[in-house]
Amino acid sequence: MVRGGWRLVPGRLWGPALLTVAWRRPAAALAAVCVTVTAVLAVSFAHQSRADWLDAAVDARIQAAVGGHPLLLTTLPWFGDKVPVALMTGALVVACLVTGRWRGAVLAGTAVLASEAVTELVLKPLTGRISRGFLSFPSGHATSTFALAAICAVLLAGPSRPRLPAALRLFMTLAAVGVAGAASAAMVALHFHYFTDIVGGAAVSTATVLLAALLLDRFNPAADTMTNDTSRADEAGLIPRRESQACPRQRPMTERSGPSGSRP
Repeated sequence: MVRGGWRLVPGRLWGPALLTVAWRRPAAALAAVCVTVTAVLAVSFAHQSRADWLDAAVDARIQAAVGGHPLLLTTLPWFGDKVPVALMTGALVVACLVTGRWRGAVLAGTAVLASEAVTELVLKPLTGRISRGFLSFPSGHATSTFALAAICAVLLAGPSRPRLPAALRLFMTLAAVGVAGAASAAMVALHFHYFTDIVGGAAVSTATVLLAALLLDRFNPAADTMTNDTSRADEAGLIPRRESQACPRQRPMTERSGPSGSRP
């Protein structure tokens, strides 16, 4: 489409997709599992103020492992506080904007806030689980940190991934998940949360990020790879293989043909 001398390429404004076609159904299935886990835990621990047998067993191990390290107990929860989470979210948004990954910027800018809203404004008041006098399910620290980790995983694994070695991208993803887990474990060691609060927070954030990514990709045509060339979409996994091979490219004519198709 041409308007005012500018050629408008479908999908160009939004940039590459967040999830490949092959990963969209597994992502939807994982989001459904996370929603189910959250609902089951919320019903099981509604209006309780004590640990069940699973929390008692796991919490004791976490407290024994981390409780004797005051520096860790002081440092790790910081990663889930509001200011650090806002700074890390802003860094992801800026990085996506600078590299032209508009969907990634929207995902980073909205998914963390949406996860926190679901946890703080919906699930905590409805569940009413108490730890040390505060609403605890799901964990707000776990929600924020695992939301950032899930966003990093999507951005590092999908079609919008940076041009980095696969091993480095895997390491960065595992590091983000590790920081989220460590920060959440510190909150258990400090007796602010139970283990199942952490599971609930991780499930809420993972579901929210994946559903947001799927929703944003609904605005993405099959050939959305910054150009109209569907071959690049095929290479990125955005077009199923059987469809991309159904219409082979025509070979360019190198010689002119006569009226009857024969050579002059």
